[in-house]
Amino acid sequence: MRRTRFGPARTIVVFYAITVTLGTLLLALPFTTTGDGRAHFSTALFTAASATCITGMSPVDVATYWNPFGQAVILLLVQAGGLGIVTLSVRLLQLVHGRMGIGGTLAAQADAHTDTPAHARSMIRVIVRFYLALEAFLAVLMALRLHFAYGEGVGRAAWDGLFHAVSAVNNAGFTLYSDGAAKFAHDPWVLAMLCGGVFIGGLGYPVWFELQRRRRPHQWTMHTRLTVGGSLVLFVVGLVTFIAFEWRNPGTLAHLDFTDKVWNSIGGAVFPRTAGFATVDYTAVRPETMAVNYVLMFIGGGSAGTSGGIKVSTFFLLGAVIISEIRGEPQARVGRRAIPVAVQRQALTVALLGVGIVMIGMIAILTISEQPMQLVLFETISAFSTTGLSANLTGQLPEGAQFVLIALMFIGRVGTMTVGSALAMRRSKRRYQLPEEFPIVG
Repeated sequence: MRRTRFGPARTIVVFYAITVTLGTLLLALPFTTTGDGRAHFSTALFTAASATCITGMSPVDVATYWNPFGQAVILLLVQAGGLGIVTLSVRLLQLVHGRMGIGGTLAAQADAHTDTPAHARSMIRVIVRFYLALEAFLAVLMALRLHFAYGEGVGRAAWDGLFHAVSAVNNAGFTLYSDGAAKFAHDPWVLAMLCGGVFIGGLGYPVWFELQRRRRPHQWTMHTRLTVGGSLVLFVVGLVTFIAFEWRNPGTLAHLDFTDKVWNSIGGAVFPRTAGFATVDYTAVRPETMAVNYVLMFIGGGSAGTSGGIKVSTFFLLGAVIISEIRGEPQARVGRRAIPVAVQRQALTVALLGVGIVMIGMIAILTISEQPMQLVLFETISAFSTTGLSANLTGQLPEGAQFVLIALMFIGRVGTMTVGSALAMRRSKRRYQLPEEFPIVG
């Protein structure tokens, strides 16, 4: 009887599934909510999945529904999901046993998107230290601001600062305020902290580590060029369009002064990059802004970071392929480097799988519920891209539709390629080459 290999991709899926299950069991305990009784199973499952997949969507108000214990569970799930379940688990095994098994190394390599097993061993230590240090720094700044500007007690300010720092760096978007990030719509200092945490965490640690080693742009790798350049382009596009469409919108920015308009527009450009903070009501934004957010959310942030979506490098790599094809060049390239055909196929697979999954999810929710298509599409893309922005629709959906969102969040976090590899029973290697044929394209 042939044994089925339990490879790294399946290990990642299983670890995330186990973490969601454990989180659901903890949140379903009778002493996790502020009211009498325990949380409904679907609410506990949705919240656990959203936290583990660092999405930030919630069918209930996190600030009032969950007590401090429930909020602490959410925080731990966000932290675990952000750093990577496998990365944390393998790191703990390494600390306990002083070494790392080949199975754990390969799983960590796949989850951390590193090149070699040896590189994975060293990178795990750096990943954990980098993100924990960033969270600690941001938590201190947030706590100081909340204490001195908002009059929160030392203990409350420290807890709120830590929670929002972890939520921002991990691109989760959970908040401990009923009005969410709108509480800080008039506070550029807090908005700057949240935007900074989201941007740094979502860019991806490979980019930041390379920027530390190679400070000159001409020395950057193709991945760093695509991610940094693409992120700046998307930020400018998001900022300009948000200002253009929302500046005079009475439902969003019209009532704010100039400085607040600018900072809320910056948030409107950064937060759709897979962080569910919202300083405006997205049911009141103009259709043009909604359409731009569809694109920003679907693209997401940098690879091997805490962001979701199909990734910036994937999108702009496909753009480079299109430009090279239009120019009639024999090789697709970025700068002076050619893009391997295998990478082009992988990028195309990720993008098309993402489109297909979003479409299937949207149709399923439209079939189950009777909500407007534009809002369902917004919610569907937000779940798949693990953005977490909501048009106040999540809590109104029936349980069946919420289960669809859970599936989208899980696939979006684990990754379409990882899920596809995990579900594949085997990979066959063809020992011959078929003759080529050129069908009509276009």
